[in-house]
Amino acid sequence: MPRGRYSLHDPHDHTPLAEEHFHCAPGPSGWRYVSQLTSPSGDPAGSVDLAIDDLGRPIRLELHASGWQVRGAAIDGVTWVRTDPTGVHATEGNVRAHAFTGTSPAFLIATARLLRLTPDASATRVRLVAFTDPVLAPRTLDQSWALITRETHATDNGSLTVEEYQVTALDTGEQHAVHLSGDVILSAPGIELEDLESPPSAFA
Repeated sequence: MPRGRYSLHDPHDHTPLAEEHFHCAPGPSGWRYVSQLTSPSGDPAGSVDLAIDDLGRPIRLELHASGWQVRGAAIDGVTWVRTDPTGVHATEGNVRAHAFTGTSPAFLIATARLLRLTPDASATRVRLVAFTDPVLAPRTLDQSWALITRETHATDNGSLTVEEYQVTALDTGEQHAVHLSGDVILSAPGIELEDLESPPSAFA
Protein backbone atom coordinates (compact mmCIF):
# COMPACT_ATOMS: atom_id res chain seq x y z
CA MET A 1 0.00 0.00 0.00
CA PRO A 2 1.89 3.11 -1.19
CA ARG A 3 1.76 5.97 1.28
CA GLY A 4 3.43 9.33 0.88
CA ARG A 5 3.17 13.02 0.11
CA TYR A 6 2.83 15.12 -3.04
CA SER A 7 3.39 18.86 -3.27
CA LEU A 8 0.99 20.69 -5.58
CA HIS A 9 1.89 23.99 -7.21
CA ASP A 10 0.74 26.24 -10.02
CA PRO A 11 2.28 24.73 -13.17
CA HIS A 12 2.86 28.19 -14.67
CA ASP A 13 4.41 30.29 -11.89
CA HIS A 14 5.16 27.47 -9.38
CA THR A 15 3.19 29.11 -6.56
CA PRO A 16 2.71 26.48 -3.82
CA LEU A 17 -0.93 25.41 -3.58
CA ALA A 18 -1.10 22.48 -1.16
CA GLU A 19 0.44 19.28 0.11
CA GLU A 20 -1.44 16.04 -0.44
CA HIS A 21 -0.86 13.21 2.04
CA PHE A 22 -2.09 10.00 0.42
CA HIS A 23 -2.36 6.26 0.59
CA CYS A 24 -3.68 3.97 -2.12
CA ALA A 25 -3.98 0.27 -2.86
CA PRO A 26 -5.41 -2.17 -5.40
CA GLY A 27 -8.14 -4.47 -4.14
CA PRO A 28 -10.18 -7.42 -5.39
CA SER A 29 -12.47 -5.20 -7.45
CA GLY A 30 -10.25 -2.27 -8.44
CA TRP A 31 -8.19 0.47 -6.79
CA ARG A 32 -8.77 3.12 -4.12
CA TYR A 33 -6.97 6.39 -3.35
CA VAL A 34 -7.54 8.45 -0.20
CA SER A 35 -5.82 11.73 0.68
CA GLN A 36 -5.93 14.78 2.92
CA LEU A 37 -4.78 18.18 1.68
CA THR A 38 -3.16 20.96 3.66
CA SER A 39 -2.56 24.54 2.58
CA PRO A 40 0.95 26.07 2.47
CA SER A 41 0.21 27.47 5.96
CA GLY A 42 -0.59 23.96 7.25
CA ASP A 43 -4.37 24.35 7.51
CA PRO A 44 -6.73 21.58 6.30
CA ALA A 45 -7.60 22.24 2.64
CA GLY A 46 -9.80 19.33 1.62
CA SER A 47 -9.78 15.64 0.83
CA VAL A 48 -10.01 13.13 -2.01
CA ASP A 49 -11.56 9.65 -1.94
CA LEU A 50 -11.60 7.90 -5.32
CA ALA A 51 -12.40 4.26 -6.05
CA ILE A 52 -12.25 2.75 -9.53
CA ASP A 53 -13.28 -0.70 -10.69
CA ASP A 54 -11.02 -3.20 -12.41
CA LEU A 55 -11.66 -1.51 -15.78
CA GLY A 56 -10.68 1.91 -14.44
CA ARG A 57 -14.21 3.35 -14.23
CA PRO A 58 -14.99 5.58 -11.23
CA ILE A 59 -17.36 3.71 -8.95
CA ARG A 60 -17.16 6.30 -6.17
CA LEU A 61 -15.73 9.80 -5.89
CA GLU A 62 -15.94 12.15 -2.92
CA LEU A 63 -14.16 15.51 -2.91
CA HIS A 64 -14.06 18.25 -0.27
CA ALA A 65 -12.61 21.75 -0.76
CA SER A 66 -13.42 25.17 0.73
CA GLY A 67 -16.56 23.76 2.31
CA TRP A 68 -17.84 22.43 -1.01
CA GLN A 69 -18.48 18.73 -1.56
CA VAL A 70 -18.81 16.58 -4.67
CA ARG A 71 -19.97 12.99 -4.82
CA GLY A 72 -19.93 11.17 -8.13
CA ALA A 73 -19.79 7.88 -9.99
CA ALA A 74 -19.90 6.40 -13.49
CA ILE A 75 -23.67 6.32 -14.16
CA ASP A 76 -24.95 7.04 -17.70
CA GLY A 77 -21.55 8.56 -18.43
CA VAL A 78 -20.57 10.30 -15.21
CA THR A 79 -23.03 11.70 -12.67
CA TRP A 80 -22.32 13.86 -9.64
CA VAL A 81 -23.95 15.92 -6.90
CA ARG A 82 -22.27 19.16 -5.79
CA THR A 83 -23.22 20.65 -2.42
CA ASP A 84 -22.48 24.20 -1.25
CA PRO A 85 -20.75 25.01 2.07
CA THR A 86 -24.07 25.65 3.86
CA GLY A 87 -25.33 22.17 2.93
CA VAL A 88 -28.63 23.70 1.84
CA HIS A 89 -28.25 23.72 -1.94
CA ALA A 90 -27.21 20.73 -4.04
CA THR A 91 -27.01 20.52 -7.82
CA GLU A 92 -26.81 17.36 -9.87
CA GLY A 93 -24.86 17.02 -13.09
CA ASN A 94 -24.50 14.38 -15.78
CA VAL A 95 -22.22 14.30 -18.81
CA ARG A 96 -21.51 11.63 -21.40
CA ALA A 97 -17.88 11.41 -20.34
CA HIS A 98 -15.49 8.60 -19.47
CA ALA A 99 -14.29 9.68 -16.02
CA PHE A 100 -13.47 12.56 -13.67
CA THR A 101 -10.33 14.64 -13.29
CA GLY A 102 -8.94 17.42 -11.10
CA THR A 103 -5.77 18.62 -9.42
CA SER A 104 -5.15 15.42 -7.42
CA PRO A 105 -2.59 12.94 -8.79
CA ALA A 106 -5.25 10.27 -8.24
CA PHE A 107 -7.02 11.32 -11.42
CA LEU A 108 -3.96 10.89 -13.63
CA ILE A 109 -3.44 7.37 -12.31
CA ALA A 110 -7.11 6.52 -12.79
CA THR A 111 -7.14 7.85 -16.37
CA ALA A 112 -4.02 5.86 -17.28
CA ARG A 113 -5.66 2.77 -15.78
CA LEU A 114 -8.86 3.42 -17.73
CA LEU A 115 -7.09 3.77 -21.09
CA ARG A 116 -4.58 0.88 -20.69
CA LEU A 117 -2.38 2.16 -23.48
CA THR A 118 0.60 0.40 -25.03
CA PRO A 119 3.71 2.12 -26.42
CA ASP A 120 2.90 1.13 -30.00
CA ALA A 121 -0.73 2.29 -29.88
CA SER A 122 -1.95 5.56 -31.35
CA ALA A 123 -3.10 8.40 -29.11
CA THR A 124 -6.51 7.91 -27.52
CA ARG A 125 -9.11 10.61 -26.98
CA VAL A 126 -10.88 10.80 -23.64
CA ARG A 127 -13.65 13.09 -22.32
CA LEU A 128 -13.39 14.03 -18.65
CA VAL A 129 -15.30 16.15 -16.15
CA ALA A 130 -12.84 18.29 -14.16
CA PHE A 131 -13.67 19.73 -10.75
CA THR A 132 -11.68 22.94 -10.47
CA ASP A 133 -10.46 24.59 -7.27
CA PRO A 134 -11.32 26.31 -5.07
CA VAL A 135 -15.08 25.57 -5.27
CA LEU A 136 -15.06 22.28 -7.21
CA ALA A 137 -16.80 23.82 -10.22
CA PRO A 138 -17.42 21.18 -12.95
CA ARG A 139 -16.00 21.62 -16.45
CA THR A 140 -16.04 19.14 -19.33
CA LEU A 141 -12.81 18.79 -21.30
CA ASP A 142 -11.30 16.56 -23.96
CA GLN A 143 -7.76 15.20 -23.86
CA SER A 144 -5.59 12.95 -25.97
CA TRP A 145 -3.33 10.43 -24.20
CA ALA A 146 -0.41 8.52 -25.70
CA LEU A 147 2.04 6.19 -23.96
CA ILE A 148 5.46 7.26 -25.20
CA THR A 149 7.76 4.88 -23.34
CA ARG A 150 7.66 2.07 -20.80
CA GLU A 151 11.03 1.32 -19.19
CA THR A 152 12.09 -0.96 -16.35
CA HIS A 153 14.79 0.24 -13.97
CA ALA A 154 16.70 -1.75 -11.36
CA THR A 155 16.44 -0.41 -7.80
CA ASP A 156 17.45 -1.55 -4.33
CA ASN A 157 13.89 -2.85 -3.84
CA GLY A 158 13.65 -4.69 -7.15
CA SER A 159 12.67 -3.56 -10.63
CA LEU A 160 10.59 -0.41 -11.17
CA THR A 161 8.59 0.12 -14.35
CA VAL A 162 8.20 3.77 -15.34
CA GLU A 163 5.73 4.96 -17.98
CA GLU A 164 5.83 8.31 -19.76
CA TYR A 165 2.56 9.63 -21.18
CA GLN A 166 2.03 12.59 -23.45
CA VAL A 167 -1.22 14.36 -22.61
CA THR A 168 -2.69 16.91 -25.03
CA ALA A 169 -5.48 19.35 -24.22
CA LEU A 170 -7.59 19.23 -27.37
CA ASP A 171 -9.08 22.71 -26.89
CA THR A 172 -5.71 24.48 -26.74
CA GLY A 173 -3.23 21.96 -28.17
CA GLU A 174 -1.07 22.33 -25.04
CA GLN A 175 0.99 19.20 -24.30
CA HIS A 176 2.63 17.93 -21.16
CA ALA A 177 4.32 14.79 -19.89
CA VAL A 178 3.17 12.54 -17.05
CA HIS A 179 5.56 10.00 -15.52
CA LEU A 180 4.10 7.26 -13.37
CA SER A 181 5.07 3.94 -11.88
CA GLY A 182 2.23 1.61 -10.93
CA ASP A 183 -0.12 3.73 -8.83
CA VAL A 184 2.29 6.56 -8.02
CA ILE A 185 2.89 9.74 -10.04
CA LEU A 186 6.61 10.44 -10.26
CA SER A 187 6.23 13.82 -11.96
CA ALA A 188 3.58 15.84 -13.80
CA PRO A 189 2.80 19.54 -14.29
CA GLY A 190 2.00 21.03 -10.89
CA ILE A 191 2.82 17.78 -9.05
CA GLU A 192 5.98 16.66 -7.29
CA LEU A 193 6.39 13.44 -5.33
CA GLU A 194 8.08 14.55 -2.09
CA ASP A 195 7.96 11.39 0.01
CA LEU A 196 7.11 7.73 -0.55
CA GLU A 197 7.15 5.25 2.32
CA SER A 198 6.63 2.08 0.27
CA PRO A 199 7.03 1.06 -3.38
CA PRO A 200 4.22 1.59 -5.90
CA SER A 201 1.67 -1.17 -6.36
CA ALA A 202 1.78 -3.03 -9.66
CA PHE A 203 -1.53 -3.40 -11.46
CA ALA A 204 -2.28 -6.89 -12.78
